[in-house]
Amino acid sequence: MAICALVSRKAMRSVLRSGGTVTVGSGLNQIRTLQTFSLPDLQYDYGALEPAISGEIMKIHHQKHHQTYITNYNKSLEQLDEAIRKGDSAKVVGLQSAIKFNGGGHINHSIFWRNLAPTSEGGGEPPKGGLGWAIDTDIGSFESLIQKMSSEGAALQGSGWVWLALDKESKKVGVETTPNQDPLVTKGLHLVPLLGIDVWEHAYYLQYKNVRPDYLKNIWNVINWKYANDVYERETA
Repeated sequence: MAICALVSRKAMRSVLRSGGTVTVGSGLNQIRTLQTFSLPDLQYDYGALEPAISGEIMKIHHQKHHQTYITNYNKSLEQLDEAIRKGDSAKVVGLQSAIKFNGGGHINHSIFWRNLAPTSEGGGEPPKGGLGWAIDTDIGSFESLIQKMSSEGAALQGSGWVWLALDKESKKVGVETTPNQDPLVTKGLHLVPLLGIDVWEHAYYLQYKNVRPDYLKNIWNVINWKYANDVYERETA
């Protein structure tokens, strides 16, 4: 999430072509660039995950909630950049909470959209390959994983996320939860998110009301295990 970088004249031309924000630094070959983020496109239509997740929920979740995190994240990064340039340490520290919350919201949702797929495109098909083997070995079975993630997600107080994570140090997979919009990385740089399920009410309330367990029961019908396995294979190669 670093926002400042020193780059060459050639890199500066690239930034200018892409529309990035540029401030010239003190050196002839140095500039400060401010990275901004935008809403990623979904790889399926909003209604493609029905009946597990309604099209109305997906549209609001993507266009409103995720977009709000991105807007506030970019705003916080702009304020942070200004505070750093002014040497305002108090402001830098004070912005960390907003950056963590909104940046985490962007990170988590960007993963979440990739973790879903219509049934016509393989959504809900059990994991195969290395990840399928790892789940059986480290958790007991695919059914045990579903039960564990569903129960921990249902029991999570307030809002947050439940994750299938790869521990790069132990080379094992396990279940983790994070509160609010904390990304998995806040629990350790060695943890890689393979699958994240959003258990904020905005992810299910319009369809499932306050019955979170029903949402957690049905979402498995549209989980994109191919994506999760691709991440697992890449991170364990």
